[in-house]
Amino acid sequence: MATDPLSLTFAALADPTRRAILARLAQGQTSVGELAAPHQMSLAAVSKHIKVLETAGLIAREKDAQYRYCKLQAGPLKDLDGWIDAYRGLWRDNLDQLDAYLADMQRGDDTNKQ
Repeated sequence: MATDPLSLTFAALADPTRRAILARLAQGQTSVGELAAPHQMSLAAVSKHIKVLETAGLIAREKDAQYRYCKLQAGPLKDLDGWIDAYRGLWRDNLDQLDAYLADMQRGDDTNKQ
């Protein structure tokens, strides 16, 4: 199993339940029970998802009396955005080239054919 932060983040985000948990935590901290409520799975199964998110550094757990609360940690998402941003320019350039090619095709210009 990969242990570098980016791989952990991607692995954590690969599951729709974990993405839903993060979406809920983006609204503010909440208890594990409240995170489990919308999902048709046991509290133990949701706890496993939370553990994956915690291992990836995407959430932090705090204990207050008998309740455990989770809150979003945005750091790994910023790192992920930085990684994606490196490719964003490449795709933008490729799409710009495709757009220019299609515009030439619509005008009947064959000079861009290779």
